[in-house]
Amino acid sequence: SYKARDASERGVPGCAVPVPSTLLLLLTYLTYLVLGTCVFWLLESPAAHDSSKRFQRDKWALLRNFTCLDGPALDSLIRVRGAYKNGDIVLGNTTSMGRWEFVGSFFFSVSTITTIGYGNLSPRTMAARLFCIFFALVGIPLNLMVLNRLGHCLQQGVHRCAHRLGGAWKDPAKARWLAGSSALLSGLLLFLLLPPLLFNHMEGWTYVEGFYFSFITLSTVGFGDYVIGMNPSRNYPLWYQNTVSLWILFGMAWLALIIKLILSILEAPRESYSCYPQSSKGNFKPRSWRQALDEEAGPHSPQPSCSPEGQHPEPSTQVSCCGKDS
Repeated sequence: SYKARDASERGVPGCAVPVPSTLLLLLTYLTYLVLGTCVFWLLESPAAHDSSKRFQRDKWALLRNFTCLDGPALDSLIRVRGAYKNGDIVLGNTTSMGRWEFVGSFFFSVSTITTIGYGNLSPRTMAARLFCIFFALVGIPLNLMVLNRLGHCLQQGVHRCAHRLGGAWKDPAKARWLAGSSALLSGLLLFLLLPPLLFNHMEGWTYVEGFYFSFITLSTVGFGDYVIGMNPSRNYPLWYQNTVSLWILFGMAWLALIIKLILSILEAPRESYSCYPQSSKGNFKPRSWRQALDEEAGPHSPQPSCSPEGQHPEPSTQVSCCGKDS
């Protein structure tokens, strides 16, 4: 209700999210991710190294017979292409196996429980596949809990800013508008407009490609046509994929908050309401529901009565608020 929301904005005990429980939830979330990372790393790394050795043998066998591709040589080419698609990238005499190292396994764990699922990497061993089922079964609800808590914290922060600005300016409506606009613009800058610059520097993508990847990732669509850390000709620092993983977590929470705001606007009732505070003489002065809500926080404001426009309550009836809770 509006009163409950106003109480939460004022920081009434029991309405705000406890900080220790939020930190504990985040710690549990990160611990679960690290646990899954270690298991995937241990299960998939040996198989990946074996595949790499086979890939090396097929590659050099193909190069020795490159001048005349007969049937067996064509089969070797097909195996080399399949290994390349599975993530075994060979340049010169070296093989890049970073996908199933610790950093690559961590990024795979994040993309799994966030349901992004780029499709560029998948478990090959049966043990890893079975563990992936259990990992996603527990991790997806845990991820939803974390996103819900982070989104609620962001919402509470916006409400507190609006309440403080409204108290300082004596204009709650303007304060709410300014706080909401600031949250929207800062989120756009931090999660959608600035990351493409990083991707342009690290991946060589254009700004539009980086922006496209940012939205497709945060919306959990995850087509897989653009994935970070896939260019074999580039050296990626250790902090890169870890930073992108944290960006995904907080960016999804922010985008979920924006989608929730859009849904609340689209699902709002179209019927217009007016509120009529009752005076001592029994007269009713029409007001909008927003004005009545702003004045409800005052210590001596009369209680409003809400009804659809064009219909006025009887003076003899007891006044109550009939507006819809949001």
